[in-house]
Amino acid sequence: MRQTWRWFGLKDHVSIDDMMQAGVEGVVSALHHVPTGAVWEPQDIARRQAEITTRSDARPSSLRWEVVESLPVSEDIKKQRGDWKAHIANWKTSMRHLHDAGIDVICYNFMPVLDWTRTDLSWERPNGARCMRFDLTDFAAFDIHILQRPGAVEQFSEAVTVAAAERFATMSDARKRQLSANVVFGLPGAAEQFTLHDVRAHLAEYASISEERLQGHMIDFLAEVAPLAEELGMRLCCHPDDPPFPLLGLPRIMSSQAHYRKILDAVDLPANGVTLCTGSLGARPDNDPVAIFQALADRVHFLHLRNVSIEGDAEMNSFYEDEHLSGHTDMVAMVRAILVEEARRKSIGRDDWSIPFRPDHGQDILYDIGRAGQPGYPAIGRLKGLAELRGLYRAFQYTMESIQ
Repeated sequence: MRQTWRWFGLKDHVSIDDMMQAGVEGVVSALHHVPTGAVWEPQDIARRQAEITTRSDARPSSLRWEVVESLPVSEDIKKQRGDWKAHIANWKTSMRHLHDAGIDVICYNFMPVLDWTRTDLSWERPNGARCMRFDLTDFAAFDIHILQRPGAVEQFSEAVTVAAAERFATMSDARKRQLSANVVFGLPGAAEQFTLHDVRAHLAEYASISEERLQGHMIDFLAEVAPLAEELGMRLCCHPDDPPFPLLGLPRIMSSQAHYRKILDAVDLPANGVTLCTGSLGARPDNDPVAIFQALADRVHFLHLRNVSIEGDAEMNSFYEDEHLSGHTDMVAMVRAILVEEARRKSIGRDDWSIPFRPDHGQDILYDIGRAGQPGYPAIGRLKGLAELRGLYRAFQYTMESIQ
């Protein structure tokens, strides 16, 4: 398990020095300023690499850029409209530039419109920690009464619809604005920030795109880019839907083991792989992230280890970002399964036997609170999660070596 950390560039409140002190081994980053669909130019890649390899006092760091997250897939590609063919060509050019720079793992997603969705970005827990939360009643209030999406009422149960109407009636104008901003916040650090008008326009264009059709578009995309990745010795890994159930009437195609299996089988190349996110997949009670990892382990190229607590047993529920060792995913079993897979890979001589992971998200604790960092990416909260995961890893590693 190679320990990595996500970094949003020089504007990130967590510095290269901080990451070195946390003991991480590699950095996960992206060119967030480059518009989606454009080429990542060699000079921009080199600049980000130089930033990662340099400490605040200009001395060299021990870190390097190891995983790209994300090389974004444009809405045109997902919808196969507009400049989608040019965007695929640009994606392939960016892949070549990353390969030339020595970076061979690319995480991406195929979520329509919004990269992830939360209703609260700093929800207070009983112990005073803050975390991100998806509140189903708040989301329904947004969808039905703020966005006023046609057909939104039919997506929710009668109980949720009634509760959403009552919640909306008591919301202040400030809370309505904050809820809207939270829902359309999108990928931290992304070049694109959507307005409600933008969201409505995208939803109208997706009205004719079914789950099956969107899957077909993803397969078409992978049929173009995965063979090149295979040729270059690169690994592509798709992140699951977050949350893993339909929202805003949009199709979801990477929310379960069955979804992944369809895509992996359709473009059956080792380069076409999985970003196994225990938090995203774990937000559905019928998903067992450990079992999903074991079923797809051969094609897992990157790991996001985080945990959520689910409030209910339906497919669509409220949930919040829990501590790394609490919540729906049995993280102890997860880490053990990862080490078993790594041992298997090593025994057959795979170069990628050590799977990069990062402690995903984390609760704001101590000096994280009030620091105004990227939502979900605190310094101390992630450090706590990394320490816990590292402890599990070392314990299982010691046990396995003793047995051998």
